[in-house]
Amino acid sequence: MATFRRRKAKGGIPFPKSLRGPKAYSAQLDESGQGVARRRSRGIYLLPNAFTTAALFCGFYAIVMAMNLKFDYASIAIFVAMVLDSLDGRVARMTNTQSEFGAQYDSLSDMVSFGAAPALVVYEWSLRGMGKLGWLAAFVYCVGGALRLARFNTNIAVVDKRYFQGLPSPAAAALVAGFVWLMDDLRFAGTDLSWAAWVITLYAGVTMVTNVPFYSFKDVNFRKPVPFIAALLVVVLLVVISSDPSKVLFGLFVLYGLSGYAVYAWRRVKGKPVSIVQTEDEHGDGH
Repeated sequence: MATFRRRKAKGGIPFPKSLRGPKAYSAQLDESGQGVARRRSRGIYLLPNAFTTAALFCGFYAIVMAMNLKFDYASIAIFVAMVLDSLDGRVARMTNTQSEFGAQYDSLSDMVSFGAAPALVVYEWSLRGMGKLGWLAAFVYCVGGALRLARFNTNIAVVDKRYFQGLPSPAAAALVAGFVWLMDDLRFAGTDLSWAAWVITLYAGVTMVTNVPFYSFKDVNFRKPVPFIAALLVVVLLVVISSDPSKVLFGLFVLYGLSGYAVYAWRRVKGKPVSIVQTEDEHGDGH
């Protein structure tokens, strides 16, 4: 396939001006060697973007529930958004429906579900009473999520795919929303937890924009056969989570939120490079 801009097609026949340009048309040679202009599809793939839309809805729903003081519903909605967000990319790869539109739409959805929604939920839940300190902590989290997503989109080709550069925004949202959900589940809503919420919100927001490496699990191949014990462990994990979701999920994400600093310290002790950003020669684009 060859894309024609202002050049003549093979055989000396120019394309009309209205048919030129890569945005509206692509050109290729037919069997006789003549140029044939074909309109590029401007549609979007429905299936993966439906998952992204559902995740976006969950983020919006969380904000609405927080405004109605239903913080348990708001927190659960953010966790549901995490599940949906993990599925849209996998569905796109499995069905070969990846697109630039889908990637950008996913980032915008993540900004609402894992950036704005957790910040507003925790602000309405506890930080409002702290005045300026409260909304500043919520803003630090929100802008940290935006910067984290922007850096991820620009550095996606030059980082070690085994690790995330900084705390992933869904995990940061799980820390904030998980704390709200746990305290609400334990009936601590009337207790003054402002400073605890402030510390967790600020920690999550700042950690998103650090260079601390967090394991991404992207090198785990789910298509390879695994021992039978692995399937049993998955069942046990699901049973443990379902037994007390708020405690178990918050505990798991606290461990994950601290794991990056453990990896950072271990690399420093072993004398290994701390940064996961690769040079051009390391990721194969040095030519």
